[in-house]
Amino acid sequence: MSPPVPVRPTTFATPARDVDGWARRFDTASMPILAETAATLQGLRENEDEVDAHLLTETVAADPLLTLKLLSHVARAQRTRSFDTRGDVETVTAALVMLGIAPFFRLFADSAVVEDWLGDQPEALEGFRRVLVRAHRAANFATAFAVHRMDHDVAVIREAALLHDFAEMLVWLHAPTLALEIARMQTDDPALRSVVAQEQVLNIRLTDLQQTLLTQWRLPPLLVKITNERHSEAVQVRNVLLAIRLARHTSAGWDNPAIPDDVVDIASLLNMRIEPTWALLRDIDG
Repeated sequence: MSPPVPVRPTTFATPARDVDGWARRFDTASMPILAETAATLQGLRENEDEVDAHLLTETVAADPLLTLKLLSHVARAQRTRSFDTRGDVETVTAALVMLGIAPFFRLFADSAVVEDWLGDQPEALEGFRRVLVRAHRAANFATAFAVHRMDHDVAVIREAALLHDFAEMLVWLHAPTLALEIARMQTDDPALRSVVAQEQVLNIRLTDLQQTLLTQWRLPPLLVKITNERHSEAVQVRNVLLAIRLARHTSAGWDNPAIPDDVVDIASLLNMRIEPTWALLRDIDG
């Protein structure tokens, strides 16, 4: 069998007028997955009978775009009564169990690949990868905080942190010239806030786009709530937001002057003293 022809993304050189306009530009069906994910899935597919949901979870849950594709597909299927509805499917493992292994491979194993999409745009690929690395670090911090707090929704909290910046990933994929413009503005003016640059270049805030897409794609309400900064009074949301803050501030090392304030807030979240909190964070990031 000949390899599939790489799918080229639909790209946009100009911004949409508003959040709804941007939301219409994206869908999960055509969303690519990471090359590493695609290679792992092809290897697992060769031994499909030996694969179960728990074995697949590690691969799927490490890829924020595949996580979105899977959760949104299962949510749509539930709403159309293709599956028995027994509450919202909130985790990758639950979604895989509900969907089944063979249907999963049939639907997702041959997805387009991020590195093919941006193969001729190395600056955009590097920008995408920076967001991805930050998302993974945020997910690690968020998971550790939730475990320390003995939260019953650790898996959902991890997903929320991993997916928190997915709209930025989509802009790198579908509007790389605009994403590069934002990056250059912030390089030229390090004090420029991200939301200000986004509004100037994209006409929107990416956090607003994310909430619209999560709702439009019918993702679980708990996941939508935990990713919504407007609910920052909720401890699970603070768990995620502090993990994201720390991941951003430590992206270039532990010398950022904002980090001590992060540590104070994290210590309060975890009900710990400051010095043990520093030690814990270093251990998580080690």
